[in-house]
Amino acid sequence: MTQLPDFLQALPGQPVRVHPPQGAVLPLVCDSPHSGTHYPADFGVAVPLALLRRGEDSHVHTLWDALPAYGATLIEATFPRTYIDPNRTEGDINPAMLEGEWPVPLSPGPKTLQGLGLVWERISQAGQATAIYERKLSVAEVQHRIEAYWRPYHAAVAQAIRWSVDRFGGVWHMNLHSMPSDVYQRLGRTDAPPLADFVLGDRDGTTCAPEFIHLIGDTLQGLGYSVAYNEPYKGVALLAEIGQPHLNRHSLQIEINRPIYMDEATREPNAGFEPLRQNLQKVMAVVADYVRQQQRS
Repeated sequence: MTQLPDFLQALPGQPVRVHPPQGAVLPLVCDSPHSGTHYPADFGVAVPLALLRRGEDSHVHTLWDALPAYGATLIEATFPRTYIDPNRTEGDINPAMLEGEWPVPLSPGPKTLQGLGLVWERISQAGQATAIYERKLSVAEVQHRIEAYWRPYHAAVAQAIRWSVDRFGGVWHMNLHSMPSDVYQRLGRTDAPPLADFVLGDRDGTTCAPEFIHLIGDTLQGLGYSVAYNEPYKGVALLAEIGQPHLNRHSLQIEINRPIYMDEATREPNAGFEPLRQNLQKVMAVVADYVRQQQRS
């Protein structure tokens, strides 16, 4: 059994929780950046919590909570993505939302200018976007969110990735999410296909070996689910940072269509939750076997 490093012993109640592998450790790192439900007291929003929660990938960390039993490290954010989004780069901020000037140049992307950047400005329901704040945010409070939440999350993921690469010579990373059933409506797409049960993203084939993503897709299809690749989600900051298949660092994103396992209005698990959870354990077993074989080759 591989000796676990100290950083895998995260304490409860922190911005990030790290669930270490059990038994034989594999270079398999999985993270759920958007399933956090601890809403900080200094959020200062102008919308009800029920609306704000539409930004959550609710219960994703629970759906995948058996991963450590298969030798994987599972990392989860405890804070909501609407407060600060771990799947954005540190400079992905709309300067127009700030009261004051940011001390270094910012790099807002297209989604940021739509209100979905490092700090969300809007939340959508039934195709209608609602402003989260009735104020501008101070530079100091956004810097606090970065320092106290964003950086610890990224540090935990980076440490797990680095340790796996140093110990095993490579890493396989799964970035775990769920998606709203009205995603195409939110994106303003009228030419969209039916939304698949699962969307797997590798930034158009650039962040992992093709056999890795298709292994997961084929397994899911064999379990009766529909699967799409990079449509409508390709993966964002975490995949871009981690995925370097030429260096044996493989990273992909998994999105689950929420009605499969939860009521989107109440956020409560539905009758499909436990069957999905059991099927995902079959996926975990397949992935663990694959990673184990890659180590031997």
